Amino acid sequence: MMEERVNLMHMMKLSIKVLLQSALSLGRSLDADHAPLQQFFVVMEHCLKHGLKVKKSFIGQNKSFFGPLELVEKLCPEASDIATSVRNLPELKTAVGRGRAWLYLALMQKKLADYLKVLIDNKHLLSEFYEPEALMMEEEGMVIVGLLVGLNVLDANLCLKGEDLDSQVGVIDFSLYIKDVQDLDGGKEHERITDVLDQKNYVEELNRHLSCTVGDLQTKIEGLEKTNSKLQEELSAATDRICSLQEEQQQLREQNELIREKSEKSVEITKQDTKVELETYKQTRQGLDEMYNDVWKQLKEEKKARLELEKELELQIGMKTEMEIAMKLLEKDTHEKQDTLVALRQQLEEVKAINLQMFHKVQNAESSLQQKNEAITSFEEKTNQVMSSMKQMEERLQHSERARQGAEERSHKLQQELGGRSSALQQQLSQLHEQCSSLEKELKSEKEQRQALQRELQHEKDTSSLLRAELQQVEGLKKELRELQDEKTELQKVCDEQEQALQEMGLHLSQSKLKMEDIKEVNKALKGHTWLKDDEATHCKQCEKEFSISRRKHHCRNCGHIFCNTCSSNELALPSYPKPVRVCDSCHTLLLQRCSSSTGS
Repeated sequence: MMEERVNLMHMMKLSIKVLLQSALSLGRSLDADHAPLQQFFVVMEHCLKHGLKVKKSFIGQNKSFFGPLELVEKLCPEASDIATSVRNLPELKTAVGRGRAWLYLALMQKKLADYLKVLIDNKHLLSEFYEPEALMMEEEGMVIVGLLVGLNVLDANLCLKGEDLDSQVGVIDFSLYIKDVQDLDGGKEHERITDVLDQKNYVEELNRHLSCTVGDLQTKIEGLEKTNSKLQEELSAATDRICSLQEEQQQLREQNELIREKSEKSVEITKQDTKVELETYKQTRQGLDEMYNDVWKQLKEEKKARLELEKELELQIGMKTEMEIAMKLLEKDTHEKQDTLVALRQQLEEVKAINLQMFHKVQNAESSLQQKNEAITSFEEKTNQVMSSMKQMEERLQHSERARQGAEERSHKLQQELGGRSSALQQQLSQLHEQCSSLEKELKSEKEQRQALQRELQHEKDTSSLLRAELQQVEGLKKELRELQDEKTELQKVCDEQEQALQEMGLHLSQSKLKMEDIKEVNKALKGHTWLKDDEATHCKQCEKEFSISRRKHHCRNCGHIFCNTCSSNELALPSYPKPVRVCDSCHTLLLQRCSSSTGS
């Protein structure tokens, strides 16, 4: 098993190498008839079949590699499209053919390495299909996955329709790899290896980008799941509301049925009463006609009164809704204006604080500018002094060199003239040597001073460059100061505009307060004439008789209470109604007394 694993791994390396070389020569796009691609699939099939457990059935032994490939759909949801498309192909009838089709689609999708890596990472699931010493269960499987990453560079155009994948015989053709090994040169092979490595790096970067996109998609999926859970909760709440509304609807239907039954009973009672009356009035046709006319007149009057009442109710309801809407709108306007006032005040305070900060910054910048200008002048004076001292030292050096040259000339002359006077000359020479040594010492000291002065010069040059940089910074600060001043002017303009807006808002608020007071007065006037609801009154307020279909309800236009027809048959003109309107007996007497008292006075 170990030797088979090693051999298969080497064959996979060779097949991928030859496939990449042929793809580079053809332009990275391959078809199904390409021989190295077919051999790659054969080697891949042998690798997946290595160490498969045999499943026995009634027909015989089954040994297919499509079983472990189906696990990829559970572990990686992106592979669900491949699995469904493989299952939907009608031409494939065996598990081997489905496995080959799955490999074709994964290579075209450029995710064969990713899917196999997911399988190898979950070895506890692969143990159901493979033996412990199989290639997919050992380290060679991870090596093959690393080799397959390089195939993501290829563009494979494979057509599954019309190909007989079930009956293909997977035989490895070793002649391809032997020829390629013999024909390859050292330099070309090195260049191709570098190309493959570059492609591998490119593919790794692509994989990193893809992993980042996968992470973003997972976060999006989590957010969508959260929103889905919220929507499900809202759905459940909506279904509960629908159920409650349906229950209320059923209750309303039951109430309607009860009302219909009551109305039908009352209609039957009235029919019986009318029959009795008709029998009594059959003898006198004139009396019947008069009764009929009276009833018709009463019906018309009641219809007219009902229409008027409905119109008045609609008008009052519309007025009430309009008043409520106006009140709500005014409250919203007042709240919004108060919020805007608070926000504007906060903005004004922030602008004032910014202005103070800018003023302090300007003062600090000006003080630092003055200090830096003074430092620059002092440094310029120092540089001038150093330059003058340098010139003096150079002049001294020139004088010393001239003296030395004169001494040397003199010594040469003395040696020529006084050859015999060696002792005296030697003494003189010793003196001269001493003078030379002293001069050399002076020269060394002057050179050291010169070097020190040069160092000071460089230091001062560095300080001058720093000062120039600081000057540039100061110029930048000046520019920032100008920009801040411009911003200050703009902010002042904004403040002025906001103050104008505040004044306008104050005017609008005063107008809205006046409107509110008017509306409150109108509400007070309306509340004085509150009408009772029809459902609240079951008996007449004056005679206390129960209302029925024959004894109808009537509202008094003055007090708003409900009476029967006999207790509210009077009509008077009221201040709110220019035409005569129905009024109860008590209100009628009171209004007549008021009118009589006002006319008498």
